[in-house]
Amino acid sequence: MRIVICDDTLKDLIKLEKLLLKYSSYYSDMNFEIEKYSDAALLSKKIQEEDLADIYILDIVMSKITGIDIGRQIRKNNKKSVIIYVTVSDNYALDAYGIYAIRYLLKPVNETLFFESLDYALSYIDIKESAVYLVKTKNGLSTIPYSKIEYIESASRKLEVHLTSGEIITSIFIRKSFDEEIKELMRDRSFIRVHKSFVIHLNYVKRLNRNDITMDSGVNIPISRKSALEVKNKYLLFVSEQYR
Repeated sequence: MRIVICDDTLKDLIKLEKLLLKYSSYYSDMNFEIEKYSDAALLSKKIQEEDLADIYILDIVMSKITGIDIGRQIRKNNKKSVIIYVTVSDNYALDAYGIYAIRYLLKPVNETLFFESLDYALSYIDIKESAVYLVKTKNGLSTIPYSKIEYIESASRKLEVHLTSGEIITSIFIRKSFDEEIKELMRDRSFIRVHKSFVIHLNYVKRLNRNDITMDSGVNIPISRKSALEVKNKYLLFVSEQYR
C-alpha cells in the first residue's frame, strides 16, 4: 500500500507522518510504503510521469501549487487513487467534492478522525478492487472490475459496458431482463439506474444536469422524467457520504 503525504508546513508534515506510522503499527500484516513531500511541485512531476500512489493525504493551502491542483492532476491520470484532504479552512470543500476526495479534515488533525479516514480508504480500495461484473460475450466470459465501469447501456437486447478506458464490451443477446442483468451490480451504492436503458457509476459523474448526466468521458446520459428526483437525491447522498 503506497501512501503519499504532501504538506509544505514541515511540522504538519511530520505530524501526519507520525500519525500514519502509528496507524500502520496496528496492521502488521500490511506493507505501508510512505512517501513525504514538502514541495508540491515535485509531487506534481511524479504524477505527470504517472508514478501514482494508492492513497494521497494532501494539504490544500500550499504555495504555487495547491492541493486542489494536485488532486485534479491525480484524477486526470487515475480514478482509483484515494484522496484525503487536510487543511486550515473549510473554504475549499466544494472544490474537494469535485475531485471525489473521501474525507476533508481540518487542522489540527484529530487522530480518531484521521484513523477513521484511513479505515474508510482501505475498505474503499478493497471493495473497488474485489468486486467484478460478469458479461457473456461472443469471445467468452468477461470479468470486469466495478471500478472500471463508467456506465452500462441496454441496447437491442445486448449490454454495452462502457469502461473508463474508453473500451466498450458488448454482450451476446441477453435472455433475462435488464433488471435481472444488473441486479447484483445494483447492490453496490456506487451505481444508480437513471433511465430504463442506463446504469451509471456515480464516481465518474462530471456534472448532474436537469435532464441528463455528463460523465467524465464527456458522454451525456439521459435521465428519465420519473427517475429525476430519485437520481438527484441519490447523487447528493452519495457525494455527501464521501465527506462524513
